This record gives sequence, C-alpha cells and structure tokens, in this order.
Amino acid sequence: MNRPLVITEDRDLLDDLVRIAAAAGAQLDVAHAPAHARPHWNLAPVVLIGPDLADAVAATAPPPRDRVLLVTRTPEDPDTWRRCVAVGARAVLDLPTAERHLVEELADLIEPTHRNGAVLCVVGGSGGAGATVLAGCLALHASSQKLSTLLIDADPMGGGIDSLLGKEDAKGSRWGDLVAREGRVSATALREALPSFGDLSILSFCRGGPQLIPPEAMRSVLEAGRRGFDLVVVDLPRHLDAAAIEALTRATITYAVVSANVRGILAASQVIGEVQQHTADLALVARPGAINDEIVSASLDVPLAATFPDQPKLTTILNRGELPPLTPRSPLGRACGDLIRDLLP
Repeated sequence: MNRPLVITEDRDLLDDLVRIAAAAGAQLDVAHAPAHARPHWNLAPVVLIGPDLADAVAATAPPPRDRVLLVTRTPEDPDTWRRCVAVGARAVLDLPTAERHLVEELADLIEPTHRNGAVLCVVGGSGGAGATVLAGCLALHASSQKLSTLLIDADPMGGGIDSLLGKEDAKGSRWGDLVAREGRVSATALREALPSFGDLSILSFCRGGPQLIPPEAMRSVLEAGRRGFDLVVVDLPRHLDAAAIEALTRATITYAVVSANVRGILAASQVIGEVQQHTADLALVARPGAINDEIVSASLDVPLAATFPDQPKLTTILNRGELPPLTPRSPLGRACGDLIRDLLP
C-alpha cells in the first residue's frame, strides 16, 4: 500500500507529522525536495506539504490531484493561503489545533474498507432474564453466518462475557488495556488486538475487581467497531453507567429481555424507563412465563421483537463454558436468526 507523502525540510514540522502518523497507525514517505516527491505524487493517498517548500513545489507545476494539504505551524503567516492556492491544496491545517483532524484523515486512508456496521445493544429487564446469554447467542449466530462480529462486554459486574463463551483464557486485549484511549481507534488494530475466533472478536473485562469504562473509551471502540465490523453486539448492565449510555445513544436497535411474569414486568418497567431516555429504537425479547407475550408488550408499551425460548439443560451447558447449539431447527437458533435478519436484511 502506498504511504502518505510529506514534502518539507522543516525538522520540527516533520517530527510533528511523524508523531501524528504514528497515532493513526500510518507510516510516511518523506521528500526533502520537490524532485524527490515526483515519483510519489500521483500514488500517495494524501500529500502533506510544509510551507517551507510550497513555493518550490508550485514552481514544478505538479499535475492536479485530490487530497493535497498544506500543513503549517505558523498560521499567522500572511503568505499561507497564497501558498495553499499555488500548490492546489484542498485546505490548510494548523498544528497543533488540527492534530485530531489529521489523525482521522490518515487513519481513514489506512482503513480503506468501511463496513458501517450496526450496533445492537442488549439489556436485561431484571436479574437473571438472560440478556448476556442472548447477546452471546446473537454474536455467535451472526459470526456463523460469515458476518464480521464484535461482542462487547459493557457490564463490569457481569463476570466476563468471555467466560460465558469458554474463552476466558484466550490471548488478547481486554478493557483494562483500552480504558485510557481517547479519540480514534484503528478498526484494524482493534481487531488484531482482541481475542478472535473466526469472524467473532470479543472485548471483555480483565479478571479481578470491576473496572468502569470511561465513556470516551466506549465511544472510540464503538466507532472503530462500526468501521471494521458488520455487527457490534453490546451486553449492557441493568444499572446504566456513562459507558452504557454512550452505547445506547449509538445503538441501531436495543433489545430488552423481559421475563413474562409479574415481577419481571415490574422490574423491566424501571429499566425500560431509563433506557428510553437514551435510545430511540427499543424492542422486547420475551422469556416464556405465566403471562402472554402480547400482554407483556402491551403492559410495557414496547413492541415485541421475538421470544427467547427456554433451552433444555441450559444451566449445565453454560457451566461448561459453552452456549447451546444455534442450529436453524432449534427454537433459539431460529429466534437469533430472525433478529439478525431483521437488523441486517
């Protein structure tokens, strides 16, 4: 892959650009004279020109092209915009003000494939309703259909969704390695860092005490997930923290798992009241109980998306670190398939 091209002799400016490129996961080709830049001019995904060589580049009359930027550390220079026009630059970027913008520009170039994936959040209407199991099943089903899937554990008190899948010993990054991140995260780097199994990647918590996720870290991971995956499934805590709210505001759809009994409905009404403050598209997944599913939906005034059927020997299967089989003939497999097809037709 061709690298971004920098044309400058300004060592301080070059040091800044190398640092910014490293933050984006990119490497640079550097030309200290216009003649050295000529072989790369048409091939580089973006050309960054320092004001010190802008006039010299313009004098060579390079062919017009997209993605030429004039990068300066002295925006007050009255000749800046004249130089921008002379070299055919699209814009002037002032450092350090425009550092974040330039990081995103370079990161976009090294991630040519953007999937624009959907974000699916799952929250339990009451304790033990099965929201984490549903989140794991949806992620497994989607990945079995060759959909690139990211499963995110957003419940610090949940015990780790990787253990639900029997993957707690898998090598790779956990939230503890990512909580300090702000700004853009490379989708490629995220995929390479996380434990992955075929088309499924998992982001869970480290073992030990619960660790809160800063909303900035959740935002960065979700944005990277949408760029790099077909589907992002987020298992939310019932007591919403700032990171859970961040996920809800970015959700394509949120499913609340509700037990179809009086206590389950009463508990779910409290959870749903809070969830609806942060997301526009909410639907129910009902667990079988003493009350008809349609009555559950009407009682909570939330549409019913599916029934999450009971699975024989589910407790035994989960205690082995496994999930029940999700074959098209099984009720659970059919329910997961229907939910995924509704979201990603």
